[in-house]
Amino acid sequence: MYAVVETGGKQYRVAEGDTLFVEKLSVEEGQEVVLDRVLLVSKDGETKVGAPYVQGAKVVAKAVKQGKGRKIIVFKYKAKKNYRRKSGHRQPYTKLEIKSIQA
Repeated sequence: MYAVVETGGKQYRVAEGDTLFVEKLSVEEGQEVVLDRVLLVSKDGETKVGAPYVQGAKVVAKAVKQGKGRKIIVFKYKAKKNYRRKSGHRQPYTKLEIKSIQA
């Protein structure tokens, strides 16, 4: 059984027991998260596709960790003009562990 859920403007294919990194959610570590924007549910070869979401379907997950991703260096420059700007960015994320899919 698997589902396609939407969170943080992105879509993820999840199954029970999976772990995934999503855009930061405002939850404490160890708390349960209910993802109710389910776009598709597949069970035993039977597939339900939502328009846009599947009615009554939800995915229950547990927030395992809040963290930041690897640093990405942003470097801007203009040739021959002595213009250089260097900055970095670390995207915050939430690590989720999928507990159950309810369709």
